[in-house]
Amino acid sequence: MSFPKGFLWGGATAANQCEGAWNVDGSGPAKTDVTTGGSVKEPRKITYVDKDGNGHAVADRNFELPEGAHYAVLDDYLYPNHDGIDFYHHYKEDIALFAEMGFKVFRMSISWSRLYPNGDEETPNPKGLEFYRNVFLELKKYNIEPLVTIWHFDTPLYLEEHYGGWNNRQLITFYERFAKTCFNEYKGLVKYWLTFNEINNTVMMLDLFGNKGDDTQYQKAYQQLHYQFVASARAVKIGHEIDPENKIGCMICGITFYPATCDPADILLNRHNWEKNIFYCGDVQCFGKYPTYAKRLWKEHHVELDITKQDLQDLKEGVVDMYTFSYYMSSLVTTHQVKDQVSGNFTAGARNEYLKYSDWGWAFDPTGLQYYLEMVYDRYEIPMMVVENGLGAFDEVEEDGSIHDPYRLDYYREHIQAMDKAICNGVDLIGYTTWGCIDLVSAGTGEMRKRYGFIYVDKHDDGTGTMERKK
Repeated sequence: MSFPKGFLWGGATAANQCEGAWNVDGSGPAKTDVTTGGSVKEPRKITYVDKDGNGHAVADRNFELPEGAHYAVLDDYLYPNHDGIDFYHHYKEDIALFAEMGFKVFRMSISWSRLYPNGDEETPNPKGLEFYRNVFLELKKYNIEPLVTIWHFDTPLYLEEHYGGWNNRQLITFYERFAKTCFNEYKGLVKYWLTFNEINNTVMMLDLFGNKGDDTQYQKAYQQLHYQFVASARAVKIGHEIDPENKIGCMICGITFYPATCDPADILLNRHNWEKNIFYCGDVQCFGKYPTYAKRLWKEHHVELDITKQDLQDLKEGVVDMYTFSYYMSSLVTTHQVKDQVSGNFTAGARNEYLKYSDWGWAFDPTGLQYYLEMVYDRYEIPMMVVENGLGAFDEVEEDGSIHDPYRLDYYREHIQAMDKAICNGVDLIGYTTWGCIDLVSAGTGEMRKRYGFIYVDKHDDGTGTMERKK
């Protein structure tokens, strides 16, 4: 195989899905802490209390709190992210297992509300700073490079409630302070950073997988994205000023879109899908400016953005050093009616007859990974990393305690071969982190039975289990 010397092999997690200890040592809550468990058929719900003190649970991820209401943890629901897999107390054990597997890199995130419980404080929580410093020192002991995501879907809940989340320009300042703290505190311990996880999801999820966003939702989504673009660009500039050795990347939810037919209408729709869902965010963060087709996207939904001259200057000066992305599946695009549809976790639409699908309805398509790598590298020509790729499956524990997952070996083998082909074709791919390297709470369904390997954790969907790790 043609993987370069020093290639960063490893695994990936997120703080809100694995750390647990959600209210320990001064940590504050995020929206994931008021999000219930679910399944492939039962959506996760966000819980709150209305102005009259009545509890509610809502499945709409885009809903807004009614006037006088506040997010709340309710007694009748299970919140799997509260405990995660208790990485907070098991990190030494887990990192030792990562080292045993030969990891060169470990992707993780820093919980914003663990450092700034409300998000708008002037000074960080010392206990939070200490925890992450200890994690980075433990990784250093085993010569594992941390790859740190600064924001992984976990805006402090206080900022959501009292500032309106990323619809408020003030969050740029709060994020900037958070990022600056991370760069300063962990200078010399961390050099690989990602500003926002799957930043394109904000817009992509509105019209994908069976959803249909309206103009109001698009106005808010594009405005949130703009503020995040500016926050990301400022973070890149700050990170480079604090330590010129820092390598800071964007992180895109990568889906390879194919036209379902040769109909020119499908071909054009597919192009527009790539532009809206994939290239829009990549172009802003890699080129430092909005693409020509942005005006068309905004016009489609009557979007008018709050953009200043300083914003545009920030975008220009804060381009990323590398392009990173997640890749799990491909998707068909068509203007025609579809008879054979896929239905599952975050999936809906035409079934591709040439592909197999997981229990959660995700297409198994390693060639799509090669296609994505070559398409995107040709566009940006900066180093790339695949920072999420994996197979969620029902792993069974045998009577002797062993777990056999040959289907996962096949999955990884074929995706690694696809990466090798892309490298041979000229792609500068520098790293690959599987999702996840250890069982954790599923972001989409809140399940534990949707397992990814390589380390089995004895925790179940009902919250029971010993948290014991098994190789």
